[in-house]
Amino acid sequence: MSKVADLIRPELAELGVYAPLEGDFPIRLDANEAPALLSAGARARLAAVAAATAWERYPDARAAALREAIATRTGVSPGEVFAGVGSDEVIATLLTVLVRPRGKSPAPTLLTTTPSFVMYRQSGRARGWNVMEVPLDAEWDLAESSMARAIEMTPPNVVFIATPNNPTGNLMSPNRLEHVIQAAAGALVVIDEAYVDYSSGDHLDLYRKYDNVALLRTLSKVGFAALRVGWLVARPELVAELDKVRLPYNLPTTSQTLAATVLRELSAEIDALAATVKAERARLCEALAALPRVTLTPSQANFVWLGTERPAGEVFDALCERKILVRSFHARGGRLGSQLRVTVGTREENDAFLQALREVT
Repeated sequence: MSKVADLIRPELAELGVYAPLEGDFPIRLDANEAPALLSAGARARLAAVAAATAWERYPDARAAALREAIATRTGVSPGEVFAGVGSDEVIATLLTVLVRPRGKSPAPTLLTTTPSFVMYRQSGRARGWNVMEVPLDAEWDLAESSMARAIEMTPPNVVFIATPNNPTGNLMSPNRLEHVIQAAAGALVVIDEAYVDYSSGDHLDLYRKYDNVALLRTLSKVGFAALRVGWLVARPELVAELDKVRLPYNLPTTSQTLAATVLRELSAEIDALAATVKAERARLCEALAALPRVTLTPSQANFVWLGTERPAGEVFDALCERKILVRSFHARGGRLGSQLRVTVGTREENDAFLQALREVT
């Protein structure tokens, strides 16, 4: 193994394995999954589609039907859609293609914010990219001047901005976001809209206005995480290049056919689920705002971002003892040492979480 170890990319030494916490947790509010609200009729339709699978055949290598369904729902053309195994594969493919270093940097540069989706940094460092993370401001919004300085100092190849942001849940200010897009004119600015179905709007206007903007979306947050289907909306010339490095038959047939069925036939289910979660989010936030030792950030996602006077690690452990799993960021220290991210669950799950939180804060 010693000789093989000499061949391993050195950046991997700073990375850990992405692995959710295992254990017996009847109430899991840690992964931003949607509650189980799919109707019996929708489940039956998906089962029938899956049953018709030709198991002996490879999937459609171009995912043509799925891309068409995505394009129709999004309001773009199929040639503007690149589909992958969740947003993670789409991110990895982008970082495989857009690697030509800019300026004097010996390696390509990825710019993002912190805190934000961990896979931007993880995927970048795993491929030898230089990763710059600019802290969000005191309200968890884009620090516009700091982003501009980072872009000027080390011109990035790719800029990832999640809005609504994970883990903070808020939308980035539209004027700040547009200024970053303008400052990063030589880079691809990927606006991650994983939680767009729970927010007050999307960023298609920015995609249509700026050639260097792409949109990242997924089905994972609206009740279909098991399908592992994500996609990028980008200019056809970029999609064509991404398609060259896509692994053959990357999306399984069942993921393709079921996702296409969801987008074509079950969009009302997505809309109903989002409406239910948003209503429950409002109720949950009202209850949290009434707690004396908790601070709350306004959320446009399917989770809430809250601060606690008691160290978040202690609150997390106490909730685990009560068989309720949330996500704590205390290990990262600093201002994140008091922050928890809590998925909006069912009414019963949220009530159990609220009662437990009252007991441990």
